[in-house]
Amino acid sequence: MYMPRLSLYKPERGKDYTFLDRQITEMFTVGGTDVFIHKYIGTDDGETVKDHTQIQDMLFLENRDRKYDQDIYSIRGIYNVQDIDFDLSQFGLFLSNDTLFMTIPINSSVKTLGRKIMSGDVIELPHLKDEYAENEAELALKRFYVVEDVNRAAEGFSPTWYPHLYRIKLKQIVDSQEFKDILDLPAEEGSDTTLRDLLSTKAFEDTINDAVIAEAEAEAPKSGYDTTNFYTMAVDPETGRAKLQTADETTIETSTTLTADAVEDTPAKLGYDGYLIGDDFAPNGSNFGSGISFPTNSAEGDYFLRTDFLPQRLFRYDGRRWVKVHDVNRETMTNTSTRTTQKASFFNNTNIWSYTAIIANDTFIATEGQFVIDSEVADTTAKYVVLRLMDNTGVVKKETSYVTADYPTLLSTYDDNGTDRVRITLPLDQDNNQITLQEGVWRLSLSNDRVAERQSLTKALRPRADT
Repeated sequence: MYMPRLSLYKPERGKDYTFLDRQITEMFTVGGTDVFIHKYIGTDDGETVKDHTQIQDMLFLENRDRKYDQDIYSIRGIYNVQDIDFDLSQFGLFLSNDTLFMTIPINSSVKTLGRKIMSGDVIELPHLKDEYAENEAELALKRFYVVEDVNRAAEGFSPTWYPHLYRIKLKQIVDSQEFKDILDLPAEEGSDTTLRDLLSTKAFEDTINDAVIAEAEAEAPKSGYDTTNFYTMAVDPETGRAKLQTADETTIETSTTLTADAVEDTPAKLGYDGYLIGDDFAPNGSNFGSGISFPTNSAEGDYFLRTDFLPQRLFRYDGRRWVKVHDVNRETMTNTSTRTTQKASFFNNTNIWSYTAIIANDTFIATEGQFVIDSEVADTTAKYVVLRLMDNTGVVKKETSYVTADYPTLLSTYDDNGTDRVRITLPLDQDNNQITLQEGVWRLSLSNDRVAERQSLTKALRPRADT
């Protein structure tokens, strides 16, 4: 007869584990604080729905379009409250109070959530509400943290060597795409004010950004070198030398007014080099014309700016042909749609869709209030109808597009001397008012495909079949 070996650890979790876990959970009930959890359930970008176990963007390994459970789960947690301290141990000044480390019971949290707590879950700490915020808000400011990491806490291991606590790392949330589902919630039940209205600093940051942009535009209104006060001497094409008159010549033309038969000497190009010096005026401030085609009655030395080029291009007439002087590549620094370089029409494109697989195009002149378009396009079908209002230089001033499947009466036909052609009938708006066209020149395009202009990098780089 012998005594069994004494051991606190047992291969199975018995009644001693259950007893210890119940006592530890009770300690959190007595001494812990309420923790409200917004449960992360997956992503939805409007095309693909993924659950909480999948990654939306495999290139950047991130989940941007997060969706959260509408129900809020309550558990208990314990953490060390810390003061707001400035960290001076590195180069610069850092705040170290935006990260918290909290411990929660494993079993009770899993039972409440239906799964273990994970990265992406958002935690609200109700005891940190600020009822005395120094602003016009009448509601208390809440504190939200996102779970960044989850591990078993070292202090959560019992004498039986089994864990009972999770240690979670929390970071304050910001007004970003990931937390849109939460920040769109009302600040209080029945309130029209959202959490974003109370917590977001976007309005203040926009004000600061606008002030910075205004100051930058005043100090440096355009990119490249400022050549406003730079002048270039005209060069004799035969000798290659500047056309100068010296004091020993018998007569010197000193008048500032040209006679009827006089010809102004204009330089064929800029007499200096630099970074983005091509501006939207001729050298030496000379007069010039502009348009989408060259004039027919031009004299030698005339300048002309072609506005249908991208970027716009300045030419000089040498008596036989139009010679390029420079491209207008010195543009404003802000993101405006009036710029005539690739910065405005490509990199900062504000269009939602780029239409491809064009079936037909047509140009027509619309009258104010017109809503029926009898085109010159032969009878055909198309998935998309695109209307673009053009200015006199060919630049798009306004673009409107329609999905034909959404408007059954959009496409129809009319008889044009025995030929069926496409008729476009604009639909009603959301208020049942007839949509009409603005007076001007319009460009009609019928398309069977479109691609989002602004899309994620992984979607843009996704390989496509060669079919």
